[in-house]
Amino acid sequence: MCHSVPVSEIISVREEEEENVSKQIDDEGSWKKIREGERKDCRQTFTVSYVERCRQHRWRCAEVTFTCPDRVLCQSWVSSIREQLASITSRPKHLLIYINPYGGKRQGKRIYEQKVAPLFAHAGILTHVIITEHANHARDHLRTNAELKKFDGVVCVGGDGMFSEIIHGLIWRTQINSGIDVNCPDETLTPCSLRIGIIPAGSTDCICFATVGTNDPVTSALHIIVGDSQPMDVCSVHHNNSFLRYSVSLLGYGFYGDVLTDSERKRWMGPARYDFSGLKMFLTHNYYEGTVSYLPAKGIMGTPRDAARCRTGCVVCQHNGQKAEKYELDETSDCESDGEWRTIRGKFLAINAASMSCACPRSPKGLSPAAHLADGTTDLILVRKCSRFNFLRHLLRHTNKDDQFDLNFVEVHRVVRFRFTPRHCQSDSDLELDLLDNSKSQIFSQICRDHPACGCAPAYSSWNCDGDILTHMAIDVRVHCQLIKLFARGIEKPQVFEDLSNPCAL
Repeated sequence: MCHSVPVSEIISVREEEEENVSKQIDDEGSWKKIREGERKDCRQTFTVSYVERCRQHRWRCAEVTFTCPDRVLCQSWVSSIREQLASITSRPKHLLIYINPYGGKRQGKRIYEQKVAPLFAHAGILTHVIITEHANHARDHLRTNAELKKFDGVVCVGGDGMFSEIIHGLIWRTQINSGIDVNCPDETLTPCSLRIGIIPAGSTDCICFATVGTNDPVTSALHIIVGDSQPMDVCSVHHNNSFLRYSVSLLGYGFYGDVLTDSERKRWMGPARYDFSGLKMFLTHNYYEGTVSYLPAKGIMGTPRDAARCRTGCVVCQHNGQKAEKYELDETSDCESDGEWRTIRGKFLAINAASMSCACPRSPKGLSPAAHLADGTTDLILVRKCSRFNFLRHLLRHTNKDDQFDLNFVEVHRVVRFRFTPRHCQSDSDLELDLLDNSKSQIFSQICRDHPACGCAPAYSSWNCDGDILTHMAIDVRVHCQLIKLFARGIEKPQVFEDLSNPCAL
């Protein structure tokens, strides 16, 4: 059997200790046991560690040991391989690592120490580890204290919430250093220079599923080691020229906003709270009135209903990324004056903006299967008021192969910017005053909101921004093309895991 490995996927090479050598290759290329009396000198044996692909997009660290007829040839092979590995400039040498010990099932620290740290040490990567002590610890440290020039990348060990902390700290630091006003929604943001790695250890790992294809910590660590780079779009969310948050996966108003709001009150239930709150919100069946305005993407490849998916080396992302400069400040203003903004008013069960497929074990296809990671757009999905049965049909299509947008109450638009204003909310300040009003006239309306069996729809929902609740409902969202880069390469095509025809590295 002949097996080939590209140099870029070799992890390390080492001269093998004699006591660890238990196999060698005979002249016919097959494995055979080494008898005690036939052991080779340790200086004539070296072991190569490399990436081996397994099922479901998982990677593993595999090893093969070679024997040489003499010491000089052995050292020549080792030196040559090490020189080639050292010449790969995309590989990180020093990483800043944040570990969330409380996220998910509180396994972050154990996962890093047992599965990831040995791989980094094996690859010769230096690490500076910080165990976070409270919410936003990593974000605040990146904003002020982190000496970023010392590192080749930032890695978070945790779930999507931990990743959100990292991007908020890193993007904010980059914009401040560049003199950019983050509160202005029309500002063009400066891309971050440091790549970000994610070691999944949370309740949900949506980002890993979209960029790697699995939430396996060993696979993510190996992508970091080989120095992969995957650009990713980021949405900035503003309210009245005031910055709220960044989003990389899902912005959801209505159903998904209500699910998150309700589940936050039930954190004691663990991950099961999402299923419970989802069922509760489905039965409640609230709808909300409002106005959505959006700027459609122009001159791009692809639509939200394509059969093709965003994969490694995506042509759509490469093409549309080059077109992203068309939607900078000056041209966006021109589009507004030319009336290219489109407006939709109505009653909605859900308003979702998916900047990636948002696939996960609960939804293998995701909310928008054809969404792209780095094309400078987001898919705006509007689910109008309909019956419970029809809404259930829409939700079930997230788990099967049917076209989930082929329903007359669902529409989807690929946009570069959008705004939303609730019907009952001329300004958020007025709404907040209403909520704080303890007058008798408000008591009965509060009862209606808490007990919707009366048939009255509540006046407002909340925005779910990558798993965090936004404090305002009227928002302005803009897509910033390829603002960050991850230690990933996108989801590889299935045939890559079966292809053994790559040129041999050795």
